[in-house]
Amino acid sequence: MKYDSIIIGGGLSGLVAGLRLIKKQKKVAVFSLGQSALHFSSGSFGLLGSVDGHLVESPVDAMGSLPAAHPYSRLGKDHAASLVAEVKGFFADAGIKLKGDAGRNSSRVTPLGMLKPAWLTLEDFVTADDLRNKKKCTIINFKGFLDFYPDFLGAKLEAAGMKVNKAEIVLETIEHLRKQTELRASIIGRTLKDADIAKLASQINAVAVDSDVVLVPAVIGYTSDKHFNDLRAKVNVPVFAVATTPMSVCGMRMQTMLRRRFEQLGGTYFLGDQVSDGHFAHDGRLESIATVNLGDDRLYADNFVLATGGFFGHGLVAEPKKVIEPIFGLDVEVPSDHDLWVDKDFFATQPYMSFGLSTDDKFHPLKDGKPVVNLYAVGAALGGYDALKEDSGAGVAILTALNAADIIAK
Repeated sequence: MKYDSIIIGGGLSGLVAGLRLIKKQKKVAVFSLGQSALHFSSGSFGLLGSVDGHLVESPVDAMGSLPAAHPYSRLGKDHAASLVAEVKGFFADAGIKLKGDAGRNSSRVTPLGMLKPAWLTLEDFVTADDLRNKKKCTIINFKGFLDFYPDFLGAKLEAAGMKVNKAEIVLETIEHLRKQTELRASIIGRTLKDADIAKLASQINAVAVDSDVVLVPAVIGYTSDKHFNDLRAKVNVPVFAVATTPMSVCGMRMQTMLRRRFEQLGGTYFLGDQVSDGHFAHDGRLESIATVNLGDDRLYADNFVLATGGFFGHGLVAEPKKVIEPIFGLDVEVPSDHDLWVDKDFFATQPYMSFGLSTDDKFHPLKDGKPVVNLYAVGAALGGYDALKEDSGAGVAILTALNAADIIAK
């Protein structure tokens, strides 16, 4: 089988790259093991929330102060800004509605009621802006659902001067689930039907009579935002979702909607398959790949995108004395002194968080010191930044994926 481009990894960066290329009339295949970092999504994307421990107000402006090795610096501030401007429209094309602006970070509300910087947030999720000037809030939970924390959330809101009412809802569908299995967000999200949404709305209206806003756990809308929009239409006051502990229903929804749009436009999505090796030509180009499921049937492409992630996605694997890229044996930028990998202070910034593939200025990974010129590394496979410390993981994933797709398309 032959494609114009093959994307290895079906998470956020892989789907963004694949969708960008398919829109440019390329024949594209995406290989995905299934679960990705999107399944742990908070409902928000971070572009750049913090630099050197200081909160960032304008993420695009702050890109100019980043080290030269940072992916944003390597993209160039102006180019990164031009890509940023396209992101909301890009996701809207897949039916994913986002609010926010790169000119000013907003604040998302965590499951414990804390505020964290956010670039873009799903339209149905709550931000600090949505709570501004609201005097009374009703927090809804489902009986027996333990992955949502109304007491912590309510305490933070009360400390901020808001009056909080907490209510527990009983739905027959969820009660039936609770007797059969663990009550998890993903299970609830897959199970709720139109009739359940109508019953839920009726109960919310009964307990939130004098409230200005209602917050519910993010368990509604497994494959689209239809059910949440239906709930909003039936409730008498504004309703917003708050993230639960993983698995993330909103992350699964985004992955489903991006994949659906990719396939609608003609892309091929191989779910549950793993790339096992690659064959390199004499000039160093990646010629073909093999996968576990396809066996001896190799797949060929003009270009490849490596979107397998970092340590979390097993795109990088730490061994006792080295860090490896497990598919192609690509070069990894890592100190030879193992003592420099970690800080013994558990709460300190950990050096290994910024490890990644060695690449040239176009994000071609190096193999034995030489760039593989038809292979592009994107997202968490790259080094030079700390996604957790900076709150920049989604931004790097999206922008580097768009950049790689644009280079390939040219």
